[in-house]
Amino acid sequence: MVSFESLKSEYDRNWASLQIRPGRLADANAVARKAINGKATYQQVERLTDVPWHFIALCHYRESNFDFDTYLGNGEALNRATTLVPKGRGPFASFVDGAVDALRIEDFVGAKDWSAARTLFRLEAFNGFGYHAKGVNSPYLYGGSTLYGPPEANAGKFVRDHVFDPGHVDSQLGTAVILHAMMSLDPSITLDDSPAVAGRAEPEDDMVSTILLMQQALNRLGANPQLAEDGISGPRTKGAVSQFQQQNGLKDTGLLDAATIAAITRATQASPVGQPGDLSQVMKRLEDLAQLLRGGALQPGTPPSGKPQPDPTPAASDPISLFERLLSLVNKTAPMPGTATTPTSPVPVDQLKQVVDLLSTLLNKDNKPVLGQVNGALGETIGKLLDGKKTALGIGGSLITALLSAVTASPNAGGLAGLFGTIASAVPGLSQFAMPISLALTAWGVLGKLEKWAQGTAPPPKPTS
Repeated sequence: MVSFESLKSEYDRNWASLQIRPGRLADANAVARKAINGKATYQQVERLTDVPWHFIALCHYRESNFDFDTYLGNGEALNRATTLVPKGRGPFASFVDGAVDALRIEDFVGAKDWSAARTLFRLEAFNGFGYHAKGVNSPYLYGGSTLYGPPEANAGKFVRDHVFDPGHVDSQLGTAVILHAMMSLDPSITLDDSPAVAGRAEPEDDMVSTILLMQQALNRLGANPQLAEDGISGPRTKGAVSQFQQQNGLKDTGLLDAATIAAITRATQASPVGQPGDLSQVMKRLEDLAQLLRGGALQPGTPPSGKPQPDPTPAASDPISLFERLLSLVNKTAPMPGTATTPTSPVPVDQLKQVVDLLSTLLNKDNKPVLGQVNGALGETIGKLLDGKKTALGIGGSLITALLSAVTASPNAGGLAGLFGTIASAVPGLSQFAMPISLALTAWGVLGKLEKWAQGTAPPPKPTS
């Protein structure tokens, strides 16, 4: 897996030794002047995101050669929704609005480490890290410098997907070369080489493990071409995500949003473990639990001998007997291993009724509802405070979080758009932690209602007029 820490020393070494080739210096200075000419606009984006203006300028050069009528994320026109990854973004009223959206998607908003090494790492991540395996410095960073191409260094270029030509020399200027020229023309540009706060991860680092898991999952699901499992959401990974979304009826964005991550996880977990209605694995776990409850666990594969038959009418105060009775009833409804089952074979109603009666006995004590584990999870005081409100709060929180993750912070926006945009930009990565909390609160509320119905303590339905 690619990580910043594993490449940091290489970036530091290359930046310290970078020299622009004399024959390319004029070209590099010309590009650097174009970047500096847009400084005022880039600084508007910087004020909204804390991303350095010179980094934004380099991304803009890479995507659209400084065209301010394009979206920073992929170079498409601002006046219509994007069709390339990231798809469905916009339309945007201005370059600034689109740039803020693109930087938020890349998890750059709120980043604090903008040292030379981290800047080069982020720039190379846009194009991929395949050159490291070829023993070549990436021309995307170092094209036009003595670090790439003969006689001082190795040549080579990926001329198309998976095709590397070791004799090809890329003629385009690298982004590190342009940054070097910009710094010589504008002394106000500095790279913060102060050490990062101990134990503090950058925003994009938090997503590495999730992206890696999704790359592995997509490869198992047959991604073509196979993805490099590097934890970087590059163009190839975004393309595979887009293809999965199209095949599974999801909104086609190419981004690993919560719905897509959940769908990929479900798809990889789906496996032909057993036929529908085959409860053999469930029964095995129930039997293991029964052994633990009895306190006499047997060795695997050893049949019980001399086991007393459970009382057909167990006492409510004897949970072990109740469990064994429930186990025997479920055994009657489960097919024997190796026995074919059909969807048209209903479970006898009287057996289901006995199971429900036993479950009701387990959920009650002295014929009175006991405090449920769900609604009483945080104690009586908090339980009463949230009683009847958890589901509504969770659904409301999920909707608000979804809205915040979709809006763009605009300095000229008013009303709700301006409010939501301000909140979204002020709290980087909001949806990554707010959405799971809201969904969990919703699930807690639903489980609490089911628990009340099982105990018979749910309020009666309100009369309708």
